[in-house]
Amino acid sequence: MPIHIVRLGTPRTPDEGLRLGTVRRPPRGVPKTEFASRDFYDVWQPLLSPSQELVREAQSAGDDKAWNAFRRKFKAEMNHPAASQLLDLLAALSHHTSLALGCYCEEEVHCHRSVLRELLEARGAQVV
Repeated sequence: MPIHIVRLGTPRTPDEGLRLGTVRRPPRGVPKTEFASRDFYDVWQPLLSPSQELVREAQSAGDDKAWNAFRRKFKAEMNHPAASQLLDLLAALSHHTSLALGCYCEEEVHCHRSVLRELLEARGAQVV
């Protein structure tokens, strides 16, 4: 019963379970009552999103050096106690229930989702 890493707004798979939005802001122009039915997320978890400053940095990262700097800074943010404890909880839950974590970015490789995947796997989470 692993954690699925997904793009928010894409169709759900039957086995992905509860979808968590790890984004700084809710989807624009979508009523809150429709977040889940439109395949964005069931529960909003902005604690697992980069700070607004880092979101801007990631969006402007034009090369590997800039992207690696973003990754390093985001990992430091995820080391703060509240975020770290939430990652620990999700890693433990991945052995008992299916969950999905997502963001709006088109490609996971250039999204903080890739860092969350890495951090969860380092904690022993089952991730697909």
